[in-house]
Amino acid sequence: MADSTKNATLIFDNKTVELPILAPSVGPEVIDIRKLYAQGDVFTYDPGFTSTASCESEITFIDGDKGELLHRGYPIDQLAEKSHFLEVCFLLLYGELPSSEQLEDFEDRVTHHTMLHEQMMNFFRGFRRDAHPMAVMTGVVGAMSAFYHDSTDVSDPWQREVASIRLIAKMPTIAAMAYKYSVGQPVVYPRNDLDYSSNFLRMCFAVPAEDYVVDPILSRAMDRIFTLHADHEQNASTSTVRLAGSSGANPFACIAAGIACLWGPAHGGANQACLEMLREIGTVDRIPEYIARAKDKNDPFRLMGFGHRVYKNFDPRATVMKKSADEVLDLMGIENNDTLKVAKELERIALEDPYFAEKKLYPNVDFYSGIILDAMGFPTSMFTPIFAVSRTVGWIAQWKEMIADPVQKIGRPRQLYTGPTKRDYVNVENR
Repeated sequence: MADSTKNATLIFDNKTVELPILAPSVGPEVIDIRKLYAQGDVFTYDPGFTSTASCESEITFIDGDKGELLHRGYPIDQLAEKSHFLEVCFLLLYGELPSSEQLEDFEDRVTHHTMLHEQMMNFFRGFRRDAHPMAVMTGVVGAMSAFYHDSTDVSDPWQREVASIRLIAKMPTIAAMAYKYSVGQPVVYPRNDLDYSSNFLRMCFAVPAEDYVVDPILSRAMDRIFTLHADHEQNASTSTVRLAGSSGANPFACIAAGIACLWGPAHGGANQACLEMLREIGTVDRIPEYIARAKDKNDPFRLMGFGHRVYKNFDPRATVMKKSADEVLDLMGIENNDTLKVAKELERIALEDPYFAEKKLYPNVDFYSGIILDAMGFPTSMFTPIFAVSRTVGWIAQWKEMIADPVQKIGRPRQLYTGPTKRDYVNVENR
C-alpha cells in the first residue's frame, strides 16, 4: 500500500478538506480523494478518468514523456529482445521472472490446456459464416463459464489460477477457430510439440491437404507482437475487466467484457485503421499528396499509425516491432506488394521530415504490427482478435490483482447531473 507523506488542502465554501497525497514507487504523486464526498459533499469531474487513479497496481508502469514501458520493473525492449511471450506471461501473473523449472512447468500447463471442449464447436456453427471473428470471440469466451464450472468461483485462489491458465492457453485456439470459420476452412487443432506462437500460426494457416511448417522468423515476429501488447496499464479494456470483476463476475465474463471493449476502433482497431490508410494511399507516387493533406489543418485526413496518445516522444514498443517488420518483409518480399511498399516509403519520410519530428509523429507499434500481420497473410478482421490474444494475460493479471486488493470496492463512478430538477407527473390528458 502506498504511504501518505503529506497532505493537500482543499478550501471552498468555508470548508477545508485535508486530502492525503500518496507516494508511488515511480511516477506522479496521487491525491487520495476517497473521503472527499464524505467530508466535503462534492465529487470530482474527470471525463475519461485521464487524471484519476482508479486502483493501486504493481504490474505495469508507463512514462509517456520518457517513452518508457515497464512490466514489473523490466523495460519492454529488454523483454521483447531477450525473453519470450510465455515468460512475460509468468512475470505479469506472478511478479518475478521464472526459474528454468518454473518456466518449464508454466509452459507445460499452458500447452496442455490449449484444447477446447468439443461441444463448444456448436457455438462456432451457430454464427453466420460472415460473422466478424471478434463477435465470435466475445460470445465463445463468455460461454466458457458454461463449460468450466470448476474455475468460476472468484473467492477460491486455486480456481482463479486454473481459470487464468485456461484463458491464456485457449485464447489462441478460439481466435484461430474464429478465423477458420470466417474463411470456411476446417478447424486445425493445437499441437503440444509447438511453442505458443508457432501453434497459433499453424492453427490459422494449416490445411488438412498438406503439411504446414512454421517459419521461425514469422514465429518470432508473432511472439514479439504478443509480448509487446501483453499489458498497457489501465487502458479502456483493462479498466473494463477490472470494473466487471469488481462486481464478483466470473473470470470468463470479465475477459469477454474486455474483448468487447477492445473491439472499439479507438482502442484495438488502430493497426487495422493504419493498414486501411496504406491501402487508400495505394501507390508510392501518391504519398506526397497524402503528406500534404496531413499537414493541412483544414483537411480532416489523419495519418494513422503515427504518434501516440500516451507516448509523447516515441513508442518504446515500436523500435522492437520495426526490427520484426524488417525481418518479415525481407522474408516475404515487398516487390509485388504496393501496400508494403507504401508503408516502407511512408516510414522513411516520417523519420526524415522535420514536420513529423516537430509534431512527434513517429511510427508507432500499430504501424509496424499492421504491416507485419498483413505480410503474414492475416486479413484486417483478424488484427483485433490477435490483439485480444496478446492482451488476455494483462487482463488476467490485472483482474487477479483487483480480486486480491483488500481496499477494492465495486466500481461506482459518479456523475455531473445536468438534467431536469424534480417535477410532478402530469396525467396524459393534461399534457
